[in-house]
Amino acid sequence: MADWDAGQYLKFADERTRPAADLLARVPLSAPARAVDLGCGPGNSTALLAVRFPTARITGLDSSPAMLEEARRTLPDLTFVEADLATWEPETAPDLIFANAVLQWLPDHARLLPRLAGFLAPGGCLAVQMPDNLDEPSHRLMREVAQEPAFRDGLAGAAGARTALGSFQDYDAWLARAGCTVDLWRTAYVHPLQGHRGIVEWVRSTGLRPFLAPLSPEQRDEYLARYEAALRRAYPAQEDGRVLLPFPRLFIVARRA
Repeated sequence: MADWDAGQYLKFADERTRPAADLLARVPLSAPARAVDLGCGPGNSTALLAVRFPTARITGLDSSPAMLEEARRTLPDLTFVEADLATWEPETAPDLIFANAVLQWLPDHARLLPRLAGFLAPGGCLAVQMPDNLDEPSHRLMREVAQEPAFRDGLAGAAGARTALGSFQDYDAWLARAGCTVDLWRTAYVHPLQGHRGIVEWVRSTGLRPFLAPLSPEQRDEYLARYEAALRRAYPAQEDGRVLLPFPRLFIVARRA
């Protein structure tokens, strides 16, 4: 799959940063010595960590060279490292692992989250936010359009790129067994966007990537046209032409004993 597009992602920088700020507000640490921003992207979440914890040694990790280039450009005083997040292990136990909108791309959460929690220093926190929107029309329609005859063969595996999230009970049990106390909540943000094309632009840099990457330019244009037409039926426009996009997200703050 092609690298992430930092510019496209940052078209909605304020909206994407708000959940990270809400997650960070619930982290019960005063002065962590080491913090890792797992899946830091272009550095918008890393910047929040630097403001909240100015004395911490903060490292941003991501698998995307394009995202890391943007993060280094905007935050030259911080450390950013390219890493495979599925196999990453810290050299020194961090006090905070912050994972904003990234772990939904990794499988087997029953093993993954306890593994990450196990890397923490005593009293440290694993703070996680993940989109919980696979059943929302914005994402259900991606899969439905992919099943149309024109796209079915080329997009056979696209729907499995993201991991279906577990329940509150699942995450609480998995992390409690790892010796953590767990704070869980779910928030649905409502984003006013400029028409149905605004929804397309929003998801183009994230959820649509596995569906667009295998297609030729001509197929991609046709897929997007079909997808936008389906969005028009699913999301009624406001009187002024705006479209409201509900976006539920799952939050987890697990503190190791």
